[in-house]
Amino acid sequence: MVFYISLVLIVFCMLMSLRTLFLPHKIKGKRVSFENFLYLACIYLTVMIGFGLIYILLELNGFNVFMEDTEGWYGPFIQRLETGFYFSAVTLFSVGYGDISPIGIGRMIAVLEALIGYTIPAAFVFRAVFEMDSK
Repeated sequence: MVFYISLVLIVFCMLMSLRTLFLPHKIKGKRVSFENFLYLACIYLTVMIGFGLIYILLELNGFNVFMEDTEGWYGPFIQRLETGFYFSAVTLFSVGYGDISPIGIGRMIAVLEALIGYTIPAAFVFRAVFEMDSK
């Protein structure tokens, strides 16, 4: 039961963070500003941590999500946490290094995360341009 509640809360937080990209009047000032950079960084951080926690929750509940070339995934919890966040960051920002491979349900989650990772900057730029044109 705790697993499902945690999963729903994580997905809810990520969706609310991504939702801010589509709300009016959220991107302010110049197209390139420190405030807009922090705004985008917070969205990326929320999504990266959210997917990292999803990978860890699934692994801790018996779902095989990763296949790692090195030791460490089945080590202490802190190593599992590091591996989950590392895989999430690499998947969100690039196509991966190949040292950790998704397996099973992890493949579909990784595809979804990569899609979101590629869509966030496009949505942000579109929103910034749309805001500037409407003024």
